[in-house]
Amino acid sequence: ILSLLEQSKNNWEAVLFKMFAKNFGLKVNGEAFLQMANSFDFSLVQKNQKDIILLETLFFGQSGMLCSTIEDVYYINLQQEYQYLKHKYRLKSLEESTVKFFRLRPNNFPTIRLSQLARLYVLHPNLFSELIDLNTVDAYYNLLQVATSTYWETHYSFKNIATKRKKNLTKSFIDLLLINTIIPLKFVYQKHIGKLQEDAILELIQQIKPEKNSIITKFSTFNITVKNALESQALLQLKNEYCNKQKCLQCAIGNYLLKNN
Repeated sequence: ILSLLEQSKNNWEAVLFKMFAKNFGLKVNGEAFLQMANSFDFSLVQKNQKDIILLETLFFGQSGMLCSTIEDVYYINLQQEYQYLKHKYRLKSLEESTVKFFRLRPNNFPTIRLSQLARLYVLHPNLFSELIDLNTVDAYYNLLQVATSTYWETHYSFKNIATKRKKNLTKSFIDLLLINTIIPLKFVYQKHIGKLQEDAILELIQQIKPEKNSIITKFSTFNITVKNALESQALLQLKNEYCNKQKCLQCAIGNYLLKNN
């Protein structure tokens, strides 16, 4: 966060956008989405965020997703809009896409996530300011439950039509955004302005359900019960920074187990 802040000359809105971009891409497309967000100045989002089509054009174009020949009216329209944006802002685009669809559930397709990200910035022009003032998980759910643009209600990709369905950010996905973007950013911001409220931040993360992944599942086989995201984050830190690196002697739990054995 501090590195992104330095790069953006203390533009908190820009830092939030880059972190959101990375986390909207999850593990599979996180780096590709971050590369997209780094490929233009955040001011371009601000200049075009009144129009969902222009934001989708910017995001899809800078992700290299508008390089194909596809017989789809919406896709062709985005290609034409992108040529205009590319010329106007002198954008450097990718010759081919680096985003992946393979082994992803349809709701996590990069097309769906980028459309949701675009809609979020259309609805909330001053997103950082809004997020930083909230203190309950329910308040974040209400703010972030955005859907895709209309086109993506009947599509998952540009090539095939699907059954019409509104595609909102789910509570479980918003939980990931809270854990990986909003809470860390809120902590750094409060520390930066000298108004750190540690208890409030800890209380916030304890309102979130624990993550479900292979590491947490493995811990549960040792009868370790995880009640909230604070505890699941602690276990992930333990596994990644101690167990994986075989730092048993520097770990209080490792020391305890070794002494008792």
